[in-house]
Order: sequence, then C-alpha cells, then structure tokens
Amino acid sequence: MKLGKIIDLPKMIDPRGNLTAAEGMKSIPFNVKRVYWVYDVPGGECRGGHAHKDCLEFLVAVSGSFNVTLDDGTSKKTYLLNHPYQGLLIDKNTWRTLEDFSSGAVCLVLASDYFDEDDYIRDYEEFLRCVR
Repeated sequence: MKLGKIIDLPKMIDPRGNLTAAEGMKSIPFNVKRVYWVYDVPGGECRGGHAHKDCLEFLVAVSGSFNVTLDDGTSKKTYLLNHPYQGLLIDKNTWRTLEDFSSGAVCLVLASDYFDEDDYIRDYEEFLRCVR
C-alpha cells in the first residue's frame, strides 16, 4: 500500500436514515481489535503526530470533516475525510497528522491491534531513521 487508501464502505440507503458497516477481513483488510474515536478537537489543534510499527488503522469521519496527512519518510499525501461511508486505510510505518477538524467532527478509528505503547513512534526523527 502506498500512502493510504480510501475504501468505500457499503451504504444502505433507507428513508429512516442510512446505515454503513465496516467488517473486518471483508470491507477492511484486518480483524479489528481496538476501536476508539476522537472528538471535541479545539479549533487549530492537531491530533496524531505519530506512526505505528505494526498496527494498521482505518479512519472514518463519522461526523464532520478533517484532513489526514500521511508521510512515508519520502513523500506526503493529504486526504480530506468527510463522508461517513468512506474510510482511510493507514499502513504501518506511516506518520499521520490529523488537522483542520470542523465543528462537531468525530474521527472513528478501527485498529488491527490492541493498544501497545511500544508500537508507537512518537518522534519524527526516530521515525525517519526507522523507515530509511
């Protein structure tokens, strides 16, 4: 995988309200072991600012919008997430920064592994050493 991949999730249209589901090993290429969400991000603040050694993540803007910039140590690409039926697949060893959150934005994250602090690379210079 290059710098991320947008995956369209199934969208069940219903006059009572639409429904979208993400299924591990079906609509996303891993079994989900951890789910968390980021919300109430103050204007101008950034989230992320790290990479994972082994964990894959799938990010969905379930409400509102935000930008995700991915960096593999050589090139960068920015994605606007603003549809609850699409998600961004992020590979391991990819630095991510989330910013420009709209008011009321909620970022849902599905992760391939349980939380493990040792899986995080939180220093950008260390990240560059690891990927080169």
